[in-house]
Amino acid sequence: MSKPEAAGAARPVNPGLILLVASGATFVAFLDTTVVNVAFDEVHQSFAGEPISNMTWLVTAYGVLFAALLTMAGRLADVTGRKRLFQLSVGLFTAASALAMAAPGYGVLVVARALQGMGAAGMIPAALGLILFNTPAERRAAAIGSWGAAGSLAAAVAPVLGAGLVEALGWRAIFAINLPFGLLMLFGTSRAVHTDEPTGRPLPDPVGTAAFTVGIAAVVLGLSQGESWGWTSAGVLAALIGGALLTLLAVVLSARAEEGKGRTAALEVDLYRNRRFALSGAGSAFLGAALYTWLLSGPIFLATYWHYSIMEIGLAVTPGALTSAVSAIVVGRRIKPQAQGMAVLIGSLLFAAVCGVMALTLDEQPAFLAVWLWVSIFGGLGVGAALTGLTAISASAVPPLRFSAGTALTLTARQLGGSVGIAVMAILLSATGKDPLHQMLLVFGLSGATALVAALCGLLLHTAAKPAPAPAAAAPTAARTPAGKD
Repeated sequence: MSKPEAAGAARPVNPGLILLVASGATFVAFLDTTVVNVAFDEVHQSFAGEPISNMTWLVTAYGVLFAALLTMAGRLADVTGRKRLFQLSVGLFTAASALAMAAPGYGVLVVARALQGMGAAGMIPAALGLILFNTPAERRAAAIGSWGAAGSLAAAVAPVLGAGLVEALGWRAIFAINLPFGLLMLFGTSRAVHTDEPTGRPLPDPVGTAAFTVGIAAVVLGLSQGESWGWTSAGVLAALIGGALLTLLAVVLSARAEEGKGRTAALEVDLYRNRRFALSGAGSAFLGAALYTWLLSGPIFLATYWHYSIMEIGLAVTPGALTSAVSAIVVGRRIKPQAQGMAVLIGSLLFAAVCGVMALTLDEQPAFLAVWLWVSIFGGLGVGAALTGLTAISASAVPPLRFSAGTALTLTARQLGGSVGIAVMAILLSATGKDPLHQMLLVFGLSGATALVAALCGLLLHTAAKPAPAPAAAAPTAARTPAGKD
């Protein structure tokens, strides 16, 4: 039994409250990734001097920092203390929300969104690390299901809540709602969680950390701005190539550090020696590419071809988000850990089938009850099962002292996959000389094909159902016990 597992006295005084607080952090972090989409026009009216094309920075500033800092935040949470980083991150996110609410100019608003992304990047791995570290091993999958359901509920609420707030109170209200959430999370954490002492492990190599953070940020920036800047423009090529090289440099430096040839590793690359962890990361990347594309292309289709309003779009996507939450909870609570690979396989196959049905049956004639409602319901069921299975498998493959770092790597893979998927979608939808509806249906088809690759990862995970020995927790020195292989 590991030291954290045995340290019953170090458990929170209220385990249910910590799950609630951590799930609340997940809810607001994922809510803010999309809730601003409904406010573009209103923000543009408030800052009329800004071109409408610049409104995309409200999403890009948040998304780039969120993806870039996830892995490093997870690493710091494990080294310096999960509660400490969680509280600092919630404080930053809440303060940034207040700044966004009161922003006197568009530049300040974009900076506030970037700070929100930084805070969210710290909240997510620290929150999940707190849940995993303070939950008995036999109940972790159930806790992961509840945590994942919070993200699904955010997807359901964001369009409707955002549209309602903007219509009733103006765009600043979508940031104001974060303030009570943030204060409640800070209060709940102070009551529910005992302070976890630093592990004594050294801080990660600053050079490798900076290289990875800047590299991921550059890649995500290049992917998100490729369509507007031009895929062959100097800025996009510099971001993609330079970001890839910096990320590779961070990986090389981390690998050398784990061999005792450098400073403390910035990345926990030895975790990938565990086959189940590596497969869960690959599955997360491919499922993220399919899912994020599906989540964005669906509302675009509804608005463009069925002429739905923002509120109607929000209501149309709600069934899928709700079934995703239900599926996540059921899989987490009812599926045994050794069967989570099958949950990934079945969930990904179901999602792929849904995308295929959409590609083959949707057209300009609205068919909500006949088609959309059912693909939304079954798509949500598949996504909820697959994501919960992948997260549970990833968590089971790492030791308690490295929970935050391990889950952060898996979440980063999902974010990067999503960025690639959305970039491919943008290329297809902007193609000249092509039938726009045909291109949209092609996007649905490609999402399904990508989900099939995630299903293959699920099949391989199922065949490796017996967990491999988890990597040994890092010692306070640069030397490290090699992770076990299957």
